[in-house]
Amino acid sequence: MAVLRRKARHVEGVQEPDDPLDAAQERRVRAVLALGGVPQSDLLDGVQQVRLRLLERAASGREAPRDVSAWAAVVASNLAMDWHRAKRRQERLGERLASLRQHEHPSGEDSSVLSLAVARGLDELPDALRQVLVLRFYADLPVRGIADELGIPEGTVKSRLHSAVRALRTRLHEDEVV
Repeated sequence: MAVLRRKARHVEGVQEPDDPLDAAQERRVRAVLALGGVPQSDLLDGVQQVRLRLLERAASGREAPRDVSAWAAVVASNLAMDWHRAKRRQERLGERLASLRQHEHPSGEDSSVLSLAVARGLDELPDALRQVLVLRFYADLPVRGIADELGIPEGTVKSRLHSAVRALRTRLHEDEVV
């Protein structure tokens, strides 16, 4: 609740005493994000990310940047680039999924039933199993890439993939979809 009150007061233009960014620095961060192509709806999240990184820096014991305004602008610029990278990844994933749909699949009702059963099966998987399954078969990452990204051994990825596929296959057989 205190966070909501702080956020409401900040939106009203009242500077919080423990806020790492002053009003001018916040305006600069917003401008850098906007000029970097981040949509208006995501600007507040970007400003909060800059605040969070500044607070994390202080909490880790590192000294404050000499010029907080310049540091915040660089972080905002990096966030804008990250936003664009994420957007491109989403677009590429959408293109891959669209191309998969264009290949021959069961038509009509069979396809809908299968899609729904797979979606339900994925929802029922534990997070760790669902994550590796999606990264492997939907994002098309190799086992080594998944291991590197998640910071786990390749054997763990393989084991989770095996368990996830087995659980999903069992679910589809139980639903008499396949």
